Amino acid sequence: MSIIHTRVLQETAVRYFLEVVRRGSITEAANTLNVASSAISRQIARLEAELDTPLFERVSRGMRPNAAGELLAAHALRMQLEAERIGNELAALKGLRRGEVKLGSTEGFALEFVPAAIEHFCRQHKGIRFQLTVGNAAHVVQQIREGAVDLGLTFTMAPDPDIKVEFAQRAPIMAVMRPDHELAHRRQVTLSELAPYPLAMPQKNITMRRLIDACCSRRNVLLEPTMAADSISALLCFVMSGNGIGFSAALPIRRLVREGQLVALPIRDKDMNTLQLEIQSLAGRTLPDAARAFLNTLIARASTPHADSWPA
Repeated sequence: MSIIHTRVLQETAVRYFLEVVRRGSITEAANTLNVASSAISRQIARLEAELDTPLFERVSRGMRPNAAGELLAAHALRMQLEAERIGNELAALKGLRRGEVKLGSTEGFALEFVPAAIEHFCRQHKGIRFQLTVGNAAHVVQQIREGAVDLGLTFTMAPDPDIKVEFAQRAPIMAVMRPDHELAHRRQVTLSELAPYPLAMPQKNITMRRLIDACCSRRNVLLEPTMAADSISALLCFVMSGNGIGFSAALPIRRLVREGQLVALPIRDKDMNTLQLEIQSLAGRTLPDAARAFLNTLIARASTPHADSWPA
C-alpha cells in the first residue's frame, strides 16, 4: 500500500471505512450510520483511489478487508482512539471533570465485581460515566479490537497478539455448591467425584466449559450437565435451589461465598488450574485518563479478596 496520508485518515471516508470493516457489508454500515449506501460506496471508492490500492475483497455475503484494508483499519482505529483520548483530556484541563469509560466483560465479572468497582470509583469521581457491555470471551476481544470498549474483563487460556494484558492472575475453576451439600465439608474434590450429582455447566462455546471438557477427556471422566446455560446467574440459581453443583472461578462468587450462601471447593485435577483472569486493552493504544484510573481500581480490587467491602 502507498504511504498513508494523515489528511486522508482524518476524513469522514475513514469513519465509513471502519464501519464497513466492523459490519462486513456496506448495507449494514449504512444502517448503523444512518446514511445512504451510495454515500458509503463513494467514500470507499475515494479512499481506494487516493491510496491507489483496493481495500476490500467482495465476497458473497458482503465485504472483507484485504491485507491493505486490515493495515489501514489498524492505523485508522488507533488514530481515532487517540483523537478521542486527547479530546477528553483537553476537556478535563478546562475544568469540565467529566469523561466516559467503556467496558466489555463476560457475565461472571458483571455479576458483582464490575458494578461494585464502578460504584466505589464514582464515589470519588462523580463526573465519570460508564458503559458496560456483557458478552462471551470472543465478543469482548472483538469489542476491544474495534475500539468499542476501553477495557475488557474476561477469562482466557491463550494470548492474542492484538490484545495488551493490563493485569492477569490465575483463576482455578472451583466446584460450587450450597453450604448444606454433602460434599461441602470437603477440602477439595475431583471431577470424577462430581459425576453422580446434578451438574450446572456452561454451554460448550464458553471458555470454562471447553477447559472442563478437555480435562474430562484426558481423564476419561464423563460429566453430563443436568442444566447447561450461557448465564452464570442462571447456573448459580440452579445450584442454590437444591443439591446441584456448579463451576466458577473464585472472583465472580467471592461475595456469595463470604456471606455463606455458597461453598467453593478446589478441584484436585491440576488441568483445572490453567484458566487465567485478564483485564485487557487494545495493543498500541494509550488509554484515556479516566479509563487508566479505573483500571487501577480494578487491579487493586481483583488483587484484594475483600475489596468489595472497602470504605468510600
